[in-house]
Amino acid sequence: MTIEARQQKAEQLLRAAGILPVVTVHTLDEARRVSEALLAGGLPAIELTLRTPVAMEALAMLKRELPDIVIGAGTVLTVEQMQRSIDAGADFLVTPGTTTEMADALADADVPVVPGAATPTELLSLMARGFRVCKLFPASAVGGLAMLKGLAGPLSELKLCPTGGIGEDTAADYLSQPNVVCIGGSWMVPKNWLEAGEWDKVRESSAKAAAIVRRVRG
Repeated sequence: MTIEARQQKAEQLLRAAGILPVVTVHTLDEARRVSEALLAGGLPAIELTLRTPVAMEALAMLKRELPDIVIGAGTVLTVEQMQRSIDAGADFLVTPGTTTEMADALADADVPVVPGAATPTELLSLMARGFRVCKLFPASAVGGLAMLKGLAGPLSELKLCPTGGIGEDTAADYLSQPNVVCIGGSWMVPKNWLEAGEWDKVRESSAKAAAIVRRVRG
């Protein structure tokens, strides 16, 4: 599959998600319960960050046990992590930023990828390698909506998944931008809810997020 085809697949995955929960888990049970709550609320895809020792095992477990969820490996920082995520069954990969080495490896990856960038120069470098779907991170810190509007003209072919600092109150504004294919956020999976096992709150917040997608996207 060419990079163009994989990027089309990445865009399809993100557009179908609308809002991508960015999830960090510390136990396998937590991974299972939070994923079930997100799916029940109407969010069919997650970005599972590789920030904890259990993350890779959780990714593999979720692919086995919850086949209805589309799972992306997030915070992929190295080529080794990239390959381990693919081996664990990740449906797609997301990076917070992208070194030259990682960009080259991601361009040849066997699964859809969403490389991260924070500046026009970084985005142009990724576009030169054939990427057309990228993560803007940390979105609010690098300009938020103003940044997205500024990029829309000169980088008109680029589709973005802004992540970082976006909440329920601003989600619709971000989703309404023509160059935004999806937004990432963690407001529906705050650490204190997960630690307390408040899965009903996760499900309710997810349902509100799914409703935002339906309202904006129709």
